[in-house]
Amino acid sequence: MKRYAIAILLLLGITACTTPQVTPPPQPQLPPTTPVVERPPAKIALALGGGAARGFAHVGVIKALEAQGISPDIVVGTSAGSVVGALYAAGLTGFQIQELSMNMEEDQILDGSGLYRCIAETMVTDKRGCIKGQALQDFINRNVKGRPMEKLNKTFAAVATNLNSGEMVVFRKGNTGMAVRASSSIPVFFQPVTINGQDYVDGGLVAPVPASVARTLGADFVIAVDISVRPQDRSTEGMTDILLQTFSIFGKTINRHEQSSADIIVRPVTSGLPSADASGRHKAVLEGEKAVAAILPELKAKLAKLNEERHVAGMP
Repeated sequence: MKRYAIAILLLLGITACTTPQVTPPPQPQLPPTTPVVERPPAKIALALGGGAARGFAHVGVIKALEAQGISPDIVVGTSAGSVVGALYAAGLTGFQIQELSMNMEEDQILDGSGLYRCIAETMVTDKRGCIKGQALQDFINRNVKGRPMEKLNKTFAAVATNLNSGEMVVFRKGNTGMAVRASSSIPVFFQPVTINGQDYVDGGLVAPVPASVARTLGADFVIAVDISVRPQDRSTEGMTDILLQTFSIFGKTINRHEQSSADIIVRPVTSGLPSADASGRHKAVLEGEKAVAAILPELKAKLAKLNEERHVAGMP
């Protein structure tokens, strides 16, 4: 019996040794996957140029862009452009800025000095300017709810000129109203703004349309708004005429460089616009809206192309 058990075990062992090994079928090799790169949406910047009371045209531009669902991420302003730009960056819509501007009294931004009286006083005195600018600073701070520039809804920058060095200065942090005041201090009319021992005046002297500044702030697409008046072939009899003509000539030269940084330029027709009353302001707003309508097909095509390029670049 014992021999039978041993024989059975030997037989089982031999059988086990001769049983073929079953190899699992090979698994199909999947091609390596390339991770999809999610590119962030293109950053659009709005560069608002200087132009004194012609700046009401900026309001129309903003309204027209909003109507098309175009909402810039970055706002850069020079002079009048910084005034409108600060309000827009603070979260006000184009309609709200229009309502505010239509109800605004001249004294609210001119320290109680009438414009023509101001010019007359400046020409016959040795003052650095008849308008201090405090009223403008207070007006802006009141309407942005006292927030510093870095706390506004959109990235915002105001461009000014350092009167001591002649260099361009870009304000991005700190007192919003003071930055706008510095950017808007037209020489002779407004007194220079002193900040940390340096005097600042209108940014239009160095960047009438601050497109290049918008680019340095990370914009992928820059919409520039040029409200400047071209130099006119006319007589310049008075000191004011000479001053304004000089600004126009100087600004035209600088604009050639600045506008090369823009992807598209909006040019409202602002020459000859009356600015002293509500009707003039309303007309300026309409010109801004009309200017956007004129370039809208080109604007949409360029934005669509940009978005397509970014989509393709982000694909595997």
